[in-house]
Amino acid sequence: MLGAMVSARRAVIDVGTNSVKLLVADVTGREVFPVHEESRQTRLGKGFYETHRLQPEPIARTAEAVWEFSETAGDHGAESIRVIATSAAREAVNPRDLTDCIFRACGLKTEIITGAREAEWAFQGVATDAELAKQPLLILDVGGGSTEFILGHGTKKSFAHSFPLGTVRLMEKFPFSDPPTRGEFNKCRDWVRNFFDVEVWPLLEPALQHEKKSGAIQLVGTGGTTSILARIENGLDRFDREKIERTILTLDGVREHRKKLWRLPLAERKEIPGLPKLRADVILTGVLIYEVLMEDFNFPELRVSTRGLRFAAVMA
Repeated sequence: MLGAMVSARRAVIDVGTNSVKLLVADVTGREVFPVHEESRQTRLGKGFYETHRLQPEPIARTAEAVWEFSETAGDHGAESIRVIATSAAREAVNPRDLTDCIFRACGLKTEIITGAREAEWAFQGVATDAELAKQPLLILDVGGGSTEFILGHGTKKSFAHSFPLGTVRLMEKFPFSDPPTRGEFNKCRDWVRNFFDVEVWPLLEPALQHEKKSGAIQLVGTGGTTSILARIENGLDRFDREKIERTILTLDGVREHRKKLWRLPLAERKEIPGLPKLRADVILTGVLIYEVLMEDFNFPELRVSTRGLRFAAVMA
């Protein structure tokens, strides 16, 4: 039919500080229809934050995961495969060690994207949900090494910034006992609260006040932490986008999840329905970031989006 949009099957492999993620999707204009999604924890940021040097073993694990995901993407008929890398890669003093290793493994070049681009794509990806695009949003994309704060309405952003705050980064900064002690929790919580007060709030507050003129602002979380909290909330042993995106987490609910998770030893956390065993460590810092933000910024509810960086990258 004349003027009909052409659909293309594309793949994006996202190399993060904690995990490598694959999205294979059919893209038609600005619509993304996922065909296959997969994640593998390679912990690229392990041992990173003291020297900002990527370590050989995590690099090798990451390159192997990218190679396997490139094969999977090909098996699913992807016409193109894009590899992007985020926080740990862009902060590293030796990024070529990673990109060269990936190229040797699978012949694919890796784009190390800026924090600004990561924030832009997180916003664009969440905005592919027509329901969320109707209202002013504060989007948080909490990753292993960085957190992107994006404020906007529809397709227009009024604020976007990437901050050096992430689940793996916090774990490296504040090693925990098993289970964590009360003192360890207080120390980490107080640091996060101070970070929000000193680094985030002075930049974000003027934009929040301006955006509130358009209506109440909805807090939206995208990334592994909120998807896992939604899975725990619903007892989902498998990823279910529809059920996850229908979930609304209250501040009281997030607080109760945090209390339970921080009380349990790692072995018991691994048995919680909906919590992937390999994410049972980083969920502690992830849930803490959201609890402190909701308390300090006065957000009673948190919506969950499974769209974000990869949804936008596959369209670009």
